[in-house]
Amino acid sequence: MRIVVVGAGLGGLSAACHLIGIPGSHQITVIDRGHVAGGRAGLWQDAGYSIDPGPVVLTMPEYLDDAFRAAGSTLDEHVTLTALDPMYRGHFHDGTTLDVKPGRDAMTEEIRRVCGSAEAARFGAFCDWLAKLYKAEAPNFIDRNFDSVLDLARPLSPGLQLVRLGGFRKLHNLVASYFNDERLHKMFSFQALYAGLAPKQALGAYAVITYMDSVLGVTFPVGGMHAVARGLQAAAQAAGVEFRFSTDVERILRANGSEGPVRGVRLTDGEVVAADVVVVNADLPVAYRDLLPGLEAPRVARKGHYSPSCALYLAGHRGARPNGMAHHNIMFGNRWHESFTELLDDGTRMSDPSRLVTVPTVTDPSLAPEGSDVLYALEPIPNLSGKINWDTERDRVKQSLVDQVRALGFTGTIETERFIDPTDWERMGMAMGTPFALSHRFRQTGPFRPSNIDKRVPGLVFTGSSTVPGVGVPMVVLSGKLAAQRVAAMP
Repeated sequence: MRIVVVGAGLGGLSAACHLIGIPGSHQITVIDRGHVAGGRAGLWQDAGYSIDPGPVVLTMPEYLDDAFRAAGSTLDEHVTLTALDPMYRGHFHDGTTLDVKPGRDAMTEEIRRVCGSAEAARFGAFCDWLAKLYKAEAPNFIDRNFDSVLDLARPLSPGLQLVRLGGFRKLHNLVASYFNDERLHKMFSFQALYAGLAPKQALGAYAVITYMDSVLGVTFPVGGMHAVARGLQAAAQAAGVEFRFSTDVERILRANGSEGPVRGVRLTDGEVVAADVVVVNADLPVAYRDLLPGLEAPRVARKGHYSPSCALYLAGHRGARPNGMAHHNIMFGNRWHESFTELLDDGTRMSDPSRLVTVPTVTDPSLAPEGSDVLYALEPIPNLSGKINWDTERDRVKQSLVDQVRALGFTGTIETERFIDPTDWERMGMAMGTPFALSHRFRQTGPFRPSNIDKRVPGLVFTGSSTVPGVGVPMVVLSGKLAAQRVAAMP
């Protein structure tokens, strides 16, 4: 079987590795328009700095290891992971900080130190609830392909368990039922934004994201997040996968012009690469628009609700690092719920934004020259359906992020910098200018999310955040596995 994978993002790389594990003889070619693997998990190098311009939080490395093992290798052979301690440091408006520590005992003591003994005593029960939720969801609703809505009830018991655990209640209310301290409400529910939702909107089922990073742990790969992409590429190549970079795919070819099964892809230079299966790692609605002209995308991709975007400031900073900086720092705003309303309902910028400031050189100094740091400052921003005019607001938003890192104490010399706004994400091929795809409202999750196959086009398979299971590095890596399962089931 000849298989072409369009896009060497983490989903495409995972798919390539899992495709190797399918019994039989397969010729697998990965084609990407970039000059290196990784997609959003690419690499920006300048002035001696190596900076990740995409995802920076890595959880659930066992999903990655599954991909490596499918290619006949292991994660440890290609990537060195460092466990973060703290996993996050929360900075609050009253001047207090709270570390998310690895291990139940250590986190209990941290909660006791900051929030008191009564709150600390509740943490164990909270962890137990999260673990039960994850056990019910992971194999039945996350690591699974869906063919119809009825699959939600097959088998029935996990769904009933999810109901009993509060999976269909609101996340904020569930977290608040365990803790009284608002700082803990924020720390254990901000993950809803990964799913494109406010904590008061998100279902309790999305607390599994909290479990993945605040309980199971956050790691960082030596060399930056791009090291994961390099490792997956190396494992796939060692197993016989061909990679072609700096190569643009113009169209997915079908047997009868605009109908029938896939027959390969045509490149922008006119070359045709024949294939029996095409696995697409491009953003799904953009792939339909650009690679499958005349074929309408699924309705949820055309009419659905997209996640907020982000404004991202990247910099190489020479000078002393301020005290109190962890690897990942969340600067929590005070007007928590009001800010989510502004962002998600009003389509405007948060008046009191919460931001992520990551300093990866805390863990891996090799990413910058001696005496320097890599800075990554992210603010959630409305996607391009919002009310921000980026022609007039771009410089203002960038300056506010610069002011944030300066206020934290990074007052040395900025030796290189880059700013990314939603219009930039759109130019990179992301629908609605968001790197976070469709939000995870209930009607856009599981069998309601755009499927990774299209019955109108035999041989076409999707992977990445815009299909199942969804957004985030673990989910995207899993999407590659699910895509390979679809290929394996083809006649």
